[in-house]
Amino acid sequence: MEELFTCVMDIGEQMLIAGAEVHRVEDSVGRMCRAFGYHRTDVFIITSSMVVTVYTDDGSWMTQTRRVSGISTDSEKLHRLNQLSRDICSRPMTAQQIRDGLAAAVDVSSLPFLSDLLCCAVIAGAFTLFFGGGVTEMIVSFFVGALTRIGSFAAERAIANRIFLKFLSTLIATALAFLAVRLGWIPSVDKIIIGNIMSLIPGIGLTNALRDLFTGDSIAGILRFTETMLTALAIAAGYFLVVILGGVLV
Repeated sequence: MEELFTCVMDIGEQMLIAGAEVHRVEDSVGRMCRAFGYHRTDVFIITSSMVVTVYTDDGSWMTQTRRVSGISTDSEKLHRLNQLSRDICSRPMTAQQIRDGLAAAVDVSSLPFLSDLLCCAVIAGAFTLFFGGGVTEMIVSFFVGALTRIGSFAAERAIANRIFLKFLSTLIATALAFLAVRLGWIPSVDKIIIGNIMSLIPGIGLTNALRDLFTGDSIAGILRFTETMLTALAIAAGYFLVVILGGVLV
């Protein structure tokens, strides 16, 4: 039973890391514990911590605590973890079967760097065109998006803070946009900048924060909302710093 409880905690932790909202993780952990025969489960989860206590019919109880870090958004991984939790609730599974299923769910092949680079460039160019930019601005935004992704990829190896990485990405994109204006390639920077920062805006984080608040998880919702606002401020600060330091040269 302790081994099964540890497997449940592992699944819940990986769901949080994949970007699941707190209510989803609490519900999934509670359902899996009930499927294993625990007659009561007390679950307390915020974005960075899990505390779960289970009670058995003989009066004994167990508690586990996890410190969760490295949260990102991985829809494919989250989908596989959700399916694994449903399988646990629908049919009996051994601890080894659960560990094998968890390893398969977590082992999601990441996007190759070149494909990731191309996606970032295409998204930047498409948003620039969407917000009224011309073909020339779209092409410039395409290359700015690619160079920004290269810069952020290099920084990820040394910096683990996601908020600072958003600040750095905005700073690089804004500086390159001002450089393109300085070289006479484009008439203004606004379409280039907005096309590149659209992929940095924490829309999913804000949505999950509101969902947590609406479902009664006030602490988790406030923490997510605070992180989202800090990310938005970091994006604005990256733009503002370039404007102050180099915008006067344009």
